[in-house]
Amino acid sequence: MQLRAFQASDAAAVCTWLRTETELYQWSADRFNKFPLTAEDIMENYTPQIASGRFFPFTAADEMGNVLGHFIIRYPREDDDTTVRFGFVIVDPAQRGKGSGREMLRLGIRYAAENLYAQRMDLGVFANNPAAQRCYEALGFREYQRRICAMPVGEWECIDMELYQKNGEIK
Repeated sequence: MQLRAFQASDAAAVCTWLRTETELYQWSADRFNKFPLTAEDIMENYTPQIASGRFFPFTAADEMGNVLGHFIIRYPREDDDTTVRFGFVIVDPAQRGKGSGREMLRLGIRYAAENLYAQRMDLGVFANNPAAQRCYEALGFREYQRRICAMPVGEWECIDMELYQKNGEIK
């Protein structure tokens, strides 16, 4: 598996992986509020954020170039370049349960540490997505808070998780 910069053509693949409204909200929280989602919707959201220089979308692909997954890394605060947040994490449904998500994020963690010099990485996962939570825990992310999020489909519990990197080691 390799990571590469997200391309506009990848957005169509991501949309096909969002098979239900629940999957859309598990993936995007309340950032899109439209189902079904289109590639144009994703690009309309991503384009200004990419231009900010603080938002980095990635695509995971196999050695043949087949798109396997996607995620973004962003700086959540303008005044802090030591913390990054992972988001919009998704894997092709045909690849789920095979370790693809874990490998994709392992590469993302390495990228964040080596290229963005992140000391702290965090993410949020909804409690109704236990498979994703187990994936993040396997990578070393630990819960630091829970909060209730008002979603268009009801109130969901969000688990915020973090991972520390110091002197090249993940803590």
